[in-house]
Amino acid sequence: MLKRFLLNILSSFVGTCIAVGLIVMSVFLLFVGIAGSISLSSTRSMESVKSRSILEIKLDGEITERESSMEPSLMSVIQGDINAPQTLDVIVESVKEAAVNENIVAIYLKCGYPSAGAATLDAIRHALLDFKKETGGKKKIIAYGDQLTQAAYFVASVADEIHLNPAGELSLSGLSATNPYFKGLLDKLGVQFQVVKVGTFKSAVEPYILNEMSAPAKAQLDTLLNANWTYIREAIASCRAGVSPESIDSFINKDHVAFEKAAFALKHGLVDSLTYGRNIKRRLASLSGREVQKLNIIKPSTLVSQTPWTDSYSAKNQIAVLFACGEIADGNSNQINYEDLVPVIVELADNENVKGLVLRVNSPGGSVFGSDQIGEALDYFKSKGKVLSVSMGDYAASGGYWISCNADRIFAEPLTITGSIGIFGLLPNFKGTLDKLGVNMETVSTNPQGIVMTGFKPLDEQQLAVMQKFVDRGYDDFTSRVAKGRKMSKQKVLSIAEGRVWAAPSALKIGLVDSLAYLQDAIDWTASKAKVSDNYNIVSYPKVEPNFWSLMRSGTITMAELKSALNQDKEATLRKYLLQRILSRNKVQARMPEFKVTL
Repeated sequence: MLKRFLLNILSSFVGTCIAVGLIVMSVFLLFVGIAGSISLSSTRSMESVKSRSILEIKLDGEITERESSMEPSLMSVIQGDINAPQTLDVIVESVKEAAVNENIVAIYLKCGYPSAGAATLDAIRHALLDFKKETGGKKKIIAYGDQLTQAAYFVASVADEIHLNPAGELSLSGLSATNPYFKGLLDKLGVQFQVVKVGTFKSAVEPYILNEMSAPAKAQLDTLLNANWTYIREAIASCRAGVSPESIDSFINKDHVAFEKAAFALKHGLVDSLTYGRNIKRRLASLSGREVQKLNIIKPSTLVSQTPWTDSYSAKNQIAVLFACGEIADGNSNQINYEDLVPVIVELADNENVKGLVLRVNSPGGSVFGSDQIGEALDYFKSKGKVLSVSMGDYAASGGYWISCNADRIFAEPLTITGSIGIFGLLPNFKGTLDKLGVNMETVSTNPQGIVMTGFKPLDEQQLAVMQKFVDRGYDDFTSRVAKGRKMSKQKVLSIAEGRVWAAPSALKIGLVDSLAYLQDAIDWTASKAKVSDNYNIVSYPKVEPNFWSLMRSGTITMAELKSALNQDKEATLRKYLLQRILSRNKVQARMPEFKVTL
């Protein structure tokens, strides 16, 4: 029924769909033209890990969980960016390898403008702290930035030396969350959304029905942001002598450090020196005992390629790490597509070489149906007597928590956002739009109440009651699953549900997670529980299969032609993309509120 409804709605906007399709086709053809001049053989220079090498980690650009062969989003293509992002798993593994590899003498953090969730940045930071413990200070971490953003500085604060360009600045601002509200725009378009939901805090629907954030939504965000900021400022202060958490707040609120000269950061111990970028190589050369011209600086991927890691699919005693990243969708999707993920889980359950599974979740949720399908497949995995744990990344909320809650043990990182146990239905009515266009839709039916949703008129009270009952049933399934998985009473679950998002420390206190720890901790626990801790192989799933986009990314091409073509009427294209994104979602969702947390 819901799929028929979606098809009915999309048929009303066939013009938009055709336009978006033409844009995608044009982009594809343009790429084919460009690809004709690209050699698919690797054109990159081969680096080697020579003696006295330095590992360079660029804190810049997007950082995702793992490598993917997925096509870039339409938004990325519009912006002319098809480059493969850095991945957290490669960065963390390279830091581990750097600690024990005799050819690595130091780590260089080149600070730019990283785009990553707070938990992702904290995971890198945690790996660097382990590096310092492992090496006992014999291998240094050096950080430099022309500018030091708060996100980059959070990671770089662990460094033995932090260098800042004298003309740059250190930006500290605390945490904030921003969310656009579309009701004013939708009113102008004549689009109305009717909502059925369960949960006072289930605020993901608010941008479509309100002009501003509700009081409950503000309250939960305020609690969440303050909890995470407390962790971040304490973490920074713990690594900088003479700097306290309170002084960091004072630098922001009283001194407006982001607008001060670099000398302010030096004076107050936030950085160790002011120097221009050209001098950093001299410092790195002195650490490596090489001349500047003979420095051997290597990338994380180069170091990781020297080790047998995560692709031994035929190995025995496997601890499988299965990545579930992005929004949970029905059918074809660039994110978590249950049709792709469920067969992988079943295969792992039936594979005798797989002794345990760590589900790595970084998801705000999404389709209720998709979440249920993945959850049932994970139950099947457990029915085989195998160990299942969950490691949570930036988010494991709503549908992301649905697929997590029945694990034998749940590990959340200290800055993970989780919970959001609730369900909503967002039902569009385009009658106002059709009126503006002078279109009147007439329907004849043998069973008038059989057509619950057409999208051409608002639902009446009886129809809304039917939809509310439908959503209530989904909420009961969700909370019952949580109660069973977490071994809680149903009443206890209901008291902490209501769609509320929780910071990881609070989630630990109320029993939604079992431990504040990182992916490697989940792997170690799973191996121990599966009784293979003395001899096991970590293998990453799903397998990454090369495709057109990954081949494009592996070549060396200019983006000038692509950017020129896509810059034509970019604003109109973005409007179409937003509409397509709204309409393509399943109308019943288990998804946390959409907000952008700025670190």
